[in-house]
Amino acid sequence: MSNKRSNSFRQAILQGNRRLCSKALLEEKGLNFSQRLIRHVAYETLPREIDRKWYYDSYTCCPPPWFMITVTLLEVAFFLYNGVSLDQFVLQVTHPQYLKNSLVYHPQLRAQAWRYLTYIFMHAGIEHLGLNVVLQLLVGVPLEMVHGATRIGLVYVAGVVAGSLAVSVADMTAPVVGSSGGVYALVSAHLANIVMNWSGMKCQFKLLRMAVALICMSMEFGRAVWLRFHPSAYPPCPHPSFVAHLGGVAVGITLGVVVLRNYEQRLQDQSLWWIFVAMYTIFVLFAVLWNIFAYTLLDLKLPPPP
Repeated sequence: MSNKRSNSFRQAILQGNRRLCSKALLEEKGLNFSQRLIRHVAYETLPREIDRKWYYDSYTCCPPPWFMITVTLLEVAFFLYNGVSLDQFVLQVTHPQYLKNSLVYHPQLRAQAWRYLTYIFMHAGIEHLGLNVVLQLLVGVPLEMVHGATRIGLVYVAGVVAGSLAVSVADMTAPVVGSSGGVYALVSAHLANIVMNWSGMKCQFKLLRMAVALICMSMEFGRAVWLRFHPSAYPPCPHPSFVAHLGGVAVGITLGVVVLRNYEQRLQDQSLWWIFVAMYTIFVLFAVLWNIFAYTLLDLKLPPPP
């Protein structure tokens, strides 16, 4: 039997068990470190007191938030390996051999489907990796603790794929690197959820923290735009595109918001979920057809393969 709560179950709890919310979770005393951590995560991510108490009472840390931690460790490992191989850690992307890596998405090699996903393990430099890792750990891990690896992994991977497909449609001559598509999907969904449930979210300094998050995202996006139009180190191929960030944001404020707003409820019961799934599927099919036919029909001159 599924452990996800139906809408009727939620209504029964709200109407028939008010005692659950009679004492706020913040008023609990004598908690140990792990209990305080779980309570902190609940207030960081959930807008309803009833959901916070449900999460606090039911969370067992089994399984732990393995998805975001595993992805982050792999990204760091690949970056260190490339740094040693190229003997360059800052702005690795400017190295003439950088694009030869089989993980990078390159428009001439777009038929190699794995590149639409594996580009997340390649970063432009330590400055690019650093911000993505910080956001993944500070935002992604608490979200995974609450919503689980399946749901958060779905939003993250959907943002990654949407990012590379968006580049293949809107910035057709550029390669793609970095996990910003997935990171921006999670962060955008989280920030949108806070705004939509402003009065219910009890996280401390939420306005200041939202401002800091938006500033960090804007700085990273600005860095990506600057790099895209900076004179390339391997002409005629330009530097990696920034459009993947926008693809991630689009996923975050659609699919991501529905996931975060429906804690422990079956997504298949939410009509908005199916609407956004249909929109995402249509976009993917459109992008696939675009990659098959548009490059030839437009007679676009692509940079040579690395």
